[in-house]
Amino acid sequence: MRHAIKTLCTIASFSALTTVAMALAATCAHGAGFQHGIAADPNGKPLEIGIWYPSQATPKSMTMGPTTMPVAFNGPIEGRALPLVVMSHGTGSSFLGHYDTAIALADAGYVVAAVTHTGDNYADQSRSVLIMDRPRQMRRVIDHMLSSWDSRATIDPDRIGMFGFSAGGFTTLASIGGLADFSRVGPMCGAHPADFACQLIAKAATAGTAPPDASPVQDDRIKAAVVAAPALGFAFSPDALKHVKIPVQLWRAEDDAMLPHPRYAEAVRLALPKIPDYHVVRKAGHFDFLAPCSAALANIAAVICKSGPGFDRVAFHQTFNAAVVDFFGKNLKRD
Repeated sequence: MRHAIKTLCTIASFSALTTVAMALAATCAHGAGFQHGIAADPNGKPLEIGIWYPSQATPKSMTMGPTTMPVAFNGPIEGRALPLVVMSHGTGSSFLGHYDTAIALADAGYVVAAVTHTGDNYADQSRSVLIMDRPRQMRRVIDHMLSSWDSRATIDPDRIGMFGFSAGGFTTLASIGGLADFSRVGPMCGAHPADFACQLIAKAATAGTAPPDASPVQDDRIKAAVVAAPALGFAFSPDALKHVKIPVQLWRAEDDAMLPHPRYAEAVRLALPKIPDYHVVRKAGHFDFLAPCSAALANIAAVICKSGPGFDRVAFHQTFNAAVVDFFGKNLKRD
């Protein structure tokens, strides 16, 4: 089981579809620039980050592991006072997990910084249950982009958004004011031990891992958030999200077997003090929020790559990416 979970997460982190990537490039007015960087973290190992941004440079196919994407590697950045979106991936993934959404945002004029979470990535899941490490790491990524990145002068520090999927969705909610009550985990997992999150927690308990620190970690610099299939949604009691004052776009996959309805996204929807921009994706599964897989990856990990009957992940991502871009466009406007 441990090997299977690690295999699933590894493949999910690098899922890609070259033909989709090339199609995205063909529709772009100009190429997305890309840099591979490192953000310092005083509380842990340096954080690996991928950075996409607007560029007039011609994109070329770039391969990182099994992922191929059309970008202008180290191309010059185009624009000033650009909004920033930071991305938090799901358990066991990497900064490449949502590269197609990052490219769509970069093409629309955003700087995007996606992190590979230390201790919860495709190569190292030693701290995957310590989910409160993640919001603190996202703060470090924002610090880096505003104070250390070579092109930091092009970013508007008053227009910062956040995108998170699965465990990254939880990370986003904690980063914008959510206060999880981890005492709810035991009873919920006692009733639903087959949930993926409960399996991870049970494995950590067997290994003697201490519970996560629930101290507040809100980052007021974040002005809008997209949350897709949030993990541990049930940990947010009815008043646990009362401090969330910013606009939220919330996504749920109708056929999510990893985070079954109504314990996750629905719990978040009901707890948010303001009605979110809520989307239920019919016939979608949990991993359909990841970039579509290539044929080669589908042969290796059908569980991650195969969508349910009647669901077109490629077509969905065109709609999904457009909706994410539109949401941030409406909510990260210049004053």
